[in-house]
Amino acid sequence: MAIQVKDRLFTIEMANTMYQMQVDSYGVLCHLWYGAKTGCSMEYLMDYPDVGFSGNIYDAGNVRNYSLDNRPLEYSTIGNGDYRIPALSVIHANGTKALDLRFEAYEILPGKYQIPGLPAAYGDETEAETLRITLKDKFSDIKVILNYGVFEKLDVITRSTVIINGEKDAVTIDRAHSLCLDISRGEWEWIHFHGRHNMERIVERNEIFHGIQESSSRRGSSSQQQNPTVLLCEKGATEERGLCYGAALLYSGGFQTQVEKEQMRQVRLLMGMNPELFSWQLNPGEAFYTPEVILSCSLEGFGTLSHQFHTILREHVCRGVHKLAERPVLINNWEATYFDFDGEKILKIARQAAELGVDMMVLDDGWFGKRNDDCSGLGDWFVNENKLKCSLHKLAEDINGLGMKFGLWFEPEMVSEDSDLYRNHPDWAIQIPGRDPIRSRFQLVLDMSRADVREYLYESIRNILNSANIEYVKWDMNRSVCDWFSAMLPAGRQGELPHRYVLGLYELLERLTTEFPQVLFEGCSGGGGRFDAGMLYYCPQSWCSDDTDAYQRTQIQYGTSFFYPVSAVGSHVSAVPNHQTGRRTSLEARGVTAMAGSFGYELDLSKLSREEKEAVGEQIRRFKQYGPLIHNGAYYRLSNPLKDNLAAWSFVEKDQSRVLAQGLTFRVEPNMRRYVLKLRGLEPAAQYQLVKGTELEAGQIYTGAALMAGGILLPGADGDDKAFEFYFERV
Repeated sequence: MAIQVKDRLFTIEMANTMYQMQVDSYGVLCHLWYGAKTGCSMEYLMDYPDVGFSGNIYDAGNVRNYSLDNRPLEYSTIGNGDYRIPALSVIHANGTKALDLRFEAYEILPGKYQIPGLPAAYGDETEAETLRITLKDKFSDIKVILNYGVFEKLDVITRSTVIINGEKDAVTIDRAHSLCLDISRGEWEWIHFHGRHNMERIVERNEIFHGIQESSSRRGSSSQQQNPTVLLCEKGATEERGLCYGAALLYSGGFQTQVEKEQMRQVRLLMGMNPELFSWQLNPGEAFYTPEVILSCSLEGFGTLSHQFHTILREHVCRGVHKLAERPVLINNWEATYFDFDGEKILKIARQAAELGVDMMVLDDGWFGKRNDDCSGLGDWFVNENKLKCSLHKLAEDINGLGMKFGLWFEPEMVSEDSDLYRNHPDWAIQIPGRDPIRSRFQLVLDMSRADVREYLYESIRNILNSANIEYVKWDMNRSVCDWFSAMLPAGRQGELPHRYVLGLYELLERLTTEFPQVLFEGCSGGGGRFDAGMLYYCPQSWCSDDTDAYQRTQIQYGTSFFYPVSAVGSHVSAVPNHQTGRRTSLEARGVTAMAGSFGYELDLSKLSREEKEAVGEQIRRFKQYGPLIHNGAYYRLSNPLKDNLAAWSFVEKDQSRVLAQGLTFRVEPNMRRYVLKLRGLEPAAQYQLVKGTELEAGQIYTGAALMAGGILLPGADGDDKAFEFYFERV
């Protein structure tokens, strides 16, 4: 068993790492260790002086070197002498804020715990164990259950918290984080993933300074601006070396990640829902469940850590028949037509795509209601047959007749003021009475906390999915939320709306994905604005970014790859000049970049030359050949496109028998020597034959050691953004 308990010492031993905590003599649950397996208790490192102005718990009497203000704690609270950032804050009936949590009980359960109404990693008794530790406030009947889901073989621990009110009066939770991790020693850096629309998940690495640093979203979604993931690493850690931790929140609403370096140079990491958008009235006898955090540790740098997250997300978060299935190559009409289309124009695109080997035609925005621009029609989920000049059933049937699948775009959470839905139900939109609503993209947001709103959306979408052979749904959300108000909540409980919104969204997605298991759902939010592990529980892939420019996409996909598997990354070839940047890149550069994801096209095929169409057909054949390796192999980042003059990555078969390396060289300089690309993850003594390589003769044989230590020569520079691709097989 991975979980071992002896004399109130809890040790979780996984394949390569160990997590350890202990109940001390005062009943406080202290964190001891997270890192390499040591085979013993790490309590001997708990060495703390008497620090002035760090208070002492009453039980400790005159033991002045015992303070919760500097002890590494497993779950921190406010009002108990710990002045660092708290994971939990509860307002009691008398208005006070204080919790003094002490150990009460524990249990070990087979399999992985689940969370009512929230996404969570899953695993049966052969894959996971659950450790459940109950803490109780010393002075009230409030209990906190710490759940630990242990995936021993994957070096992964999940964390979630349950707060139970055993008092006779209601209490208010105004802060409830899912993860608290105290690191008592070392010099650390942190990496977060910032961005904006069309430029999501850009890697930023900083030294942790004394004080609090934060990555968060107040936008009602996980957002383009910050991602609910974080890395902590030793100074000098690289892709292949160094101790590092990663944490990913399974939540699609506002979140907060905080890192504090305190007076003793210790580091505390917190992650959970954003308290600025959260409060919750917890009535007597009720329980509140926090979202889950996936936590993992690597002793061998970021590459190993990424592999651990890719595996847990693909195999234990994504669900259904599509989670490991090969993705269809699709074409989306958005950048080809925008709102200007009818059924025949869509069918024309589909005919050309079918000839080139595309598997699916996706009809984007504009097929429903009165929707000829982005100022009307949202919420009216009925087919506009006058615009299509045919039924949706007929269009899908004709596309199926070409040997292609058919998919459809929705934006269910939004409503236009110019819509029948809004005219009939203005109270269904989130807006504060007596104030003008905040518009974005000239649309408002539906109150997903309302059962009647969810029922309307469920019936509307259900009817459409039953009306035609629809095998793919793109679920979009094209704005943030700020003016929070629900007519269904009393004045003192409006702070519950942001979380209730997310719970409502998850409930609707659960109903639809359960009823239509054959449909591949893809998440989207103005591109990558809600690219998080919570959405992957319902939608096994997400549109990575609205920016399809090959050069910038390498940077976006680079940051995305630290946590999210390639199979979850929606990535397409689009037209040039690029609609977001105006940049011109070769079709091959766009194709190679898009292959590092769920591959597709977003352009008007009729505007391509014969040679370009042949190139598209060849790209599709390559992707279908390499697709199983791309999605199932181990992914390696071979360069940093934010700093280097090239982007490079590779996919290695699990048995090390095949490897595909791809990428772009960015800017040409005079008198450049050819770059050398060093591969990783190969069997050093094995021989690998080059089956196909850009500007290299096929058939050459190299040892794995040579390819990793010496590398492979990249093509010579003859222009910016030049693509390369090498495919090797073990002899």
